[in-house]
Amino acid sequence: MLAVIKTGGKQYLVKPGDKIKIEKLDKKEGEEISFSDVLLVEKNRKVEIGKPFVSGATVTAKILSHGKGEKIIVFKYKPKKRYSRKIGHRQPYTEVEITGIK
Repeated sequence: MLAVIKTGGKQYLVKPGDKIKIEKLDKKEGEEISFSDVLLVEKNRKVEIGKPFVSGATVTAKILSHGKGEKIIVFKYKPKKRYSRKIGHRQPYTEVEITGIK
């Protein structure tokens, strides 16, 4: 059983038992959440595509942890103008485990 969900402006292909990192959610660790924006569901080799979402389909997940991703260096430079700027960024994420697709 597979599903494509939309969260945080991105799409993820998931199946039960998968652990994925998504954009940060304001929920506590250990909480159950459900994603209702399901774009596609595959069950027993039968594919159901939503227009834009599959009606009645939900994906449930459990929040495992919150964290920050790898540091990304943003360096701006303009030649002959004595301008350079260095900035670092770490994107926050939430790690979830998919528990079921309905």
